[in-house]
Amino acid sequence: MIPASVAIQVLPLTLDDAETVRIVDKVIEYIDSTGLKYFVSPFETTIEGDYDELMETVKQCNLIAIKAGAPGVSTYVKIFFNPTDGVLTINQKTDKYLEVDTKNKEMNE
Repeated sequence: MIPASVAIQVLPLTLDDAETVRIVDKVIEYIDSTGLKYFVSPFETTIEGDYDELMETVKQCNLIAIKAGAPGVSTYVKIFFNPTDGVLTINQKTDKYLEVDTKNKEMNE
């Protein structure tokens, strides 16, 4: 296994916000079904796991978006892998901000 993490932003080429959200939701449902660890944020979803499995997941995200009705899709992907030392996990990168995120949510309600 080659440990890696990717951040993926799938942008269906639609003109309707509701349709865009519906298609992105289908992509996130697919990511969830893979069993890989992931974290959804407003602009991208971070996924961690084996490099080869992540590359297949990125490919499938595009195909899922098209299957869900997108006429086309722009996908932005950031990849980090370090075969010898591993990668920082999602939790290592984000846990310190979760309390801040909760405060922001409360402020915006």
